[in-house]
Amino acid sequence: MRGVARVGRARLVALDVDGTAMTFDGAVSDELRAAVADVVAAGVHVVLATGRSLRSAYDGAVAIGLTEGWMVCSNGAVLARLDPDEDAGYELVKVVTFDPEPALRLLAAELPGALYGVENLGIGYLVTAPFPPGELTGEIEVVPFEKLCAAPASRVVIRAPEQTPEEFHELVERVGLHEVSYAVGWSAWLDLTPGGVSKASALEDVRQRLGVQPFATVAVGDGQNDIEMLGWAARGVAMGHADARVRVAADEVTGTIDDDGAVAVLRSVLA
Repeated sequence: MRGVARVGRARLVALDVDGTAMTFDGAVSDELRAAVADVVAAGVHVVLATGRSLRSAYDGAVAIGLTEGWMVCSNGAVLARLDPDEDAGYELVKVVTFDPEPALRLLAAELPGALYGVENLGIGYLVTAPFPPGELTGEIEVVPFEKLCAAPASRVVIRAPEQTPEEFHELVERVGLHEVSYAVGWSAWLDLTPGGVSKASALEDVRQRLGVQPFATVAVGDGQNDIEMLGWAARGVAMGHADARVRVAADEVTGTIDDDGAVAVLRSVLA
């Protein structure tokens, strides 16, 4: 815990999607939707900050009830603004890319049986083989590994169910992936994004664009890809089911996703 943060002064709330605003099987409670609507009606910016791709983040925004505002996608590599007047429902504002080939070749040598995917921005994914149903959204195209290496990418996904989070961390350190940022999922996932890019870096961009003071920021999340974001916010809140590393990075801990813990945080912003 970093200390006690002030309540009731927030002008920007960064909200993770999966495991925070939405259950892991994709459900959003009526209470969460109502709390988000009330916070937005009070003039507070609710910014989705997610590891999801652009298209999937938009689906999350719709499920949560947001039609305007900002979305931080792909762990910070993609920044978009919800806009109901756009055909897609959003405007793409900023994309940060990197050359995925060095990282892909290193990881493929270590994990030859893993599944590899590269975000096809606004469309879906290019993958080396089909992922389990429901794990990726949008149009999925199976392509040769060489094609994944051929173009700049905003996000690379590696799925290796036999790897634990600790093994993923050790692997990244051992092979020296120092030119990229990485986030480890609950068990089977490793996300790679451009070096120096995170939810926090993208949220700082949004904060400056909106003219919000640093002390007026709140963030809520549950995953290891939320750690930088929780440290960035004046008030960082970890979900109750988050692991110890995430909880230590936060100022406070709310209820679990089963308790709709994010609702209590949103309501406290209105206090």
